[in-house]
Amino acid sequence: MNKRILIVDDDPNIFDGYKRSLRHQFEVSTTLGGESALAIIYENKAFAVIVSDMAMPGMNGVQFLAEAKELVPDSVRIMLTGHADQDTAINAVNDGNIFRFLTKPCPDDIFTKTLEAGMDQYKLKILEKELLEKTLNGSIKVLTEILSLYHPEIFCYSVKLKGLIQDIAKSLNIPAFWEMEVAAMLAPIGFVGIPPEIISKVQNGEDLSSSEQEILARNPEIGARLLANIPRLEPVSKIIYYQNKRYDGTGFPKDSVSGEKILFGARLLKILSDLIQIESNGISRSQAVQQLKSRYGWYDPKMLETITTYLLGKETSGVSEPVSTMSVSIKELEVGQILRSDIETAAGALLLSAGQRLSLVNINRLRNYAEMTGIKGPIQVEITIS
Repeated sequence: MNKRILIVDDDPNIFDGYKRSLRHQFEVSTTLGGESALAIIYENKAFAVIVSDMAMPGMNGVQFLAEAKELVPDSVRIMLTGHADQDTAINAVNDGNIFRFLTKPCPDDIFTKTLEAGMDQYKLKILEKELLEKTLNGSIKVLTEILSLYHPEIFCYSVKLKGLIQDIAKSLNIPAFWEMEVAAMLAPIGFVGIPPEIISKVQNGEDLSSSEQEILARNPEIGARLLANIPRLEPVSKIIYYQNKRYDGTGFPKDSVSGEKILFGARLLKILSDLIQIESNGISRSQAVQQLKSRYGWYDPKMLETITTYLLGKETSGVSEPVSTMSVSIKELEVGQILRSDIETAAGALLLSAGQRLSLVNINRLRNYAEMTGIKGPIQVEITIS
């Protein structure tokens, strides 16, 4: 467990004394002033506890700890000052989220106990964070597994959308990449709440009644509700809720939100999902882009221009990742392999789509189908050339 402490003061005699008294219990680093401390934190963020003096020339302790909070939010912050006035304490707590507030001169035993308490607080924060991340990742995995099993055709759309998001976000330095990548994978999760007969009509190109159209239009709302109560997925659920909202404010949901008040991720998702839908009808990318541009008021104009310029430029340049494939049998499938061909039952029902990364659930399902009804071959998977 991390036992690193950073002590910041403008008097080297003070932190040298602390360093000597604490060296057997903690890994202590010291520095003069807030500016140099921020540079150290920026270079090495692995500090469990940060202790700062209040009265320092240039950047005072409150200002330093407030900036340290932005760089290392998990680190526990402690204020040490010789001026124990109420205003200083209030500012320190409000601006820097201070764990403890100590006054000089602070006896060694009290200082040590405070650092130990800070270490315990840090351990709790890290354990809670790890638990949350594992729970979150597990929840996302379960939801994508459900979508791939319940609607493989719709999951294929998610895989394509995620691929476009990854490509564009990395190339154009789009912020909040993780949230949009998850939103892309879970954008159609609301379809699990849509009656199968409606989805069948959509896939077969049949006309929908007005009531069926209304049910289908509420797909983002169903998806957003499924995700809203999962910790840290609240921003993703909002992106999904507004994924069909047009820039001019029309579309679902029917509220007053429009223009740049629509979440950035939702505006991006709208452009890319519509692009995929148009291309699914056999239309070329350049023609699909023209269709998007002809839909006045549907999309963020600046975002549309940036994204389509990039995509068309990439298509014209012919830049693409070389992919090698090989044919494998059902028995040779392994967790983590990426499919390069659709997998269908002997009767032609789609089970998994090309581009999907295989999980243990996927493989077991395929083996069950192979035994019961048979699966069309060959199966193509991606291979890495070293």
